[in-house]
Amino acid sequence: MTGPSPAERLHDVQAAIAKAAALAGREPNDVTLLAVSKTRTAEEIAPLILAGQRIFAENRVQEAQAKWPPLLGDHSELELHLVGRLQSNKAEDAVALFDAIHSVDRASLMDALAAAAAKLGRRPRLFVQVNIGDEPQKGGCSAGELPALLMQAEGAGLTIEGLMAIPPAGVEAAPYFALLAKLARRHGLAGLSMGMSADFETAVTLGATHVRIGTALFGERD
Repeated sequence: MTGPSPAERLHDVQAAIAKAAALAGREPNDVTLLAVSKTRTAEEIAPLILAGQRIFAENRVQEAQAKWPPLLGDHSELELHLVGRLQSNKAEDAVALFDAIHSVDRASLMDALAAAAAKLGRRPRLFVQVNIGDEPQKGGCSAGELPALLMQAEGAGLTIEGLMAIPPAGVEAAPYFALLAKLARRHGLAGLSMGMSADFETAVTLGATHVRIGTALFGERD
């Protein structure tokens, strides 16, 4: 017995986003669905493109460089976002390939992105990643470091669209989403990149503007 098709999965996720948005008095169109295609092949991605998905996300620059140029060549309307940690020495490659980078989290990376943007004449939309649970193994700046990073971005001519976070695993995500939304409001930022397959509906009710969905769209990995 086969599982749901990519088109059915996409429809189900879109319906769940719309329902969560309605609960919060929001418009479904205010939420951008990122299909997280890390470790997925071009053959796995193509059916989602065919079903109408236009915005995808990857975790690693090198993996994206290997598989996305042909797909982007065939579908110029697609957007590609980077949601994984970014090394400063990969900043130029990231600026060249991605339309948005969700994992800006330190001063050295901000400098590298500013230099790459100036060199390439290309300015991806940027989100600062906040380590919302203060977890040592995760990327992201602390809430206390956020004001200085935002000031640095402004000085470097970089526009920060919003904040991104990944709550700690195995605990209720809502308080962490609420905290990220509060930080964004405090700093006048409209974008909130938060929520994945297990918790995106909660994220939408708490203001997410970008949800990062992998498993719910592609199915479990083999």
